[in-house]
Parts: sequence; structure tokens; C-alpha cells
Amino acid sequence: MNFDQIKLILEELAPLAYAEDFDNVGLLVGNSKQEITGILVCHDALESVVDEAIANKCNLIICFHPILFSGLKKITGKNYIERSLIKAIKNDILIYAVHTALDNHKNGVNKIFCDALGLKNPKILVPKTNFIQKLVTYTVPENAEILREALCKVGAGTIGNYTNCSFNSVGFSTYQGAENSNPVIGKKGELTKTDEVKIEVTFEKNLQSKILKTLFQNHVYEEVAYEIYNLQNEHQNLGLGMIGELENELSEQDFLNFVKQTLHCGGIRHTEFTGKNIKKVAVLGGSGSFAIQNAITQGADAFLTADLKYHQFYESEKQILIADIGHFESERYTKNYIVDFLKEKITNFAIVLSQENTNPVKYF
Repeated sequence: MNFDQIKLILEELAPLAYAEDFDNVGLLVGNSKQEITGILVCHDALESVVDEAIANKCNLIICFHPILFSGLKKITGKNYIERSLIKAIKNDILIYAVHTALDNHKNGVNKIFCDALGLKNPKILVPKTNFIQKLVTYTVPENAEILREALCKVGAGTIGNYTNCSFNSVGFSTYQGAENSNPVIGKKGELTKTDEVKIEVTFEKNLQSKILKTLFQNHVYEEVAYEIYNLQNEHQNLGLGMIGELENELSEQDFLNFVKQTLHCGGIRHTEFTGKNIKKVAVLGGSGSFAIQNAITQGADAFLTADLKYHQFYESEKQILIADIGHFESERYTKNYIVDFLKEKITNFAIVLSQENTNPVKYF
């Protein structure tokens, strides 16, 4: 397989359009036309991980965190980022990052987090906004069903847990073709009045080019009338963090002990105990201080995340137990999930789980 074939599978795992605007995801290093002989999956593509890929004869590294995040003006090997890039390039190794593309996926980082803790009925904690668009188009009744089905087949009309959603209204249209026109109904130069169906469907904005291509291919008009709107609706199945419930409630101390053992935490920083048991739990892998209020508003008894600053612990207002369990620890099982996903899709060469512990934080 070449990389372009594997990229289609990676887009299924974590569509790059799901990533946050600030992020740097996708192919970071290497030639996309290169034949792939093996894949190494890791958390951070450090120099030691590149060495591991070489030893395992893997020429594609799929990492969670992007090793190349901000712009570089020089690559001289003066820091850990440049040394990793130099070694990868010298050895014709591609590096591909998923990061927030997998963070935002409904089956991604935070679902993995929930599954590790055994949380039931997980839902998105911070739904993604400005990601849903609406297509409005008009066609003759004879074309309406064909066009609507074609649009839904490529992803339009999906709302939460429902598919094939559309709104249809009947009216009439008028038009008059110019000298060079070729109208399907009526004659050029004559004012034509005809019955039409107005079709409205929503879609994820990353599908826009596919939606428009399908519209033009399945519409009967010479000139297709359509409008696209950006909607403010939250995406129920896309976003950061999740909230779910423990099967059995635990005391705050027992809950923290359970988390520490399950996620192999070196230490947990937390707010003072509230005095109530823990049943409803919010999680956000990585840096999640921005979601504290979301966790409180949605009635979580506890919120697990990482990278909290001193004053952010005050934001609990004694309403919720907030725990900083460590950045690496909160994303610990992500690379295992990626390996399992790829092994189901690719069977003709090795997919290796990195054994390198790239957590830069040590506990005394």
C-alpha cells in the first residue's frame, strides 16, 4: 500500500476536518506517494520513537501529538523536535499526526477515556459549533426524490442519531432563458412558470465539496439554483470531552483511588472534597480547564482532565470535584485504540504499538 491508500483509513479514524483550527494534523513529514512497509503507532514522535520505527522496519509513524506544531525557520538539530525531524527525513520515514481530529471524534480520545473508567451513556461535553451547514435547492417534482436520496447518500441530512432528514416544500418558479440558454422545461426567450420542490438538508461543512458535486450530478437543470448557510447549531456527536455515569457511585476518596489505579497516575492534584458521592463524571483528555463550567452546568460530580493552573482549581466553587490526573495519563490508551482500529482495516503488513514511554513528567 502507498500512503494515499492508508490516508483514506486514517480519515475514517480521525477526519482532519474535525481538528481544531490551531492544530497541526495530517502528514507532517515525508512523501505521500511513498510505499509503506510498516506502521508504528505512538503518543509522541520523539527521536527515540523514530529509532524504534527503524528497528521495526516501519516507515510510517502515526502519532497522537504532532511533533511539528509551530513554524520552524531552521532545522539544525538544536532541540528534540529538530532532531526527530532530521532522523525521520534521513530514513525516509513519514510522520502523521491525529491529535484534535481524534479528540473531537465521538469514538476518539474521550470515548476511550470513558471506556477505561467504565462510564455508561457517554455524551459530548463541549459540542463543536460552526460546523453544520444547510443546503437549500429547488427542482421539479420528478427529480426531487432522486436528488434528495443522492444527497443523503453522501452525508447530507444527518442530525444526531437520525439520517435522511430533510424539509420539503412545494411552490412554483418563474424564469426566462436568454439566447444561449438550453432550458429543460420551456423554451428560451419565453417566460416559463413551473412547479418546484424546495429541498433543505443539513451537512457537516467538511462535506461541502462532495455535497455540491452530488447536487450538480443529480440535478436536471442547466443552471442549478442553490444556497448554503452556516448554522449555529451545536453538533451533538462531535466535540471535546465527554460526560457519563459510573455503574455504582463511589465516595470521593474511593473514586480517586480507582482513577489512579486504572490510569496508572503518578499523582493526582484535586480540589477539596465536596462531601457527596461520585456518580456522574466528566472527562476531557489533555488540557481541559476551559470545560470546567460545562462539567458543572451538566451536573457532573467530578471532572477529570489535565494541565490545570493554581487559580483554576477555585472554579470548582465547591460544587464539583476537579482532578488533574496528568496529560499523558488522560490520553494513555489512545495509541492502543489506533493500533486496534488499523489492524482491523490493514492485514498485509506490520502495525506496531510503540513501547517507548514518552511522558516527559516524572513523579518522585
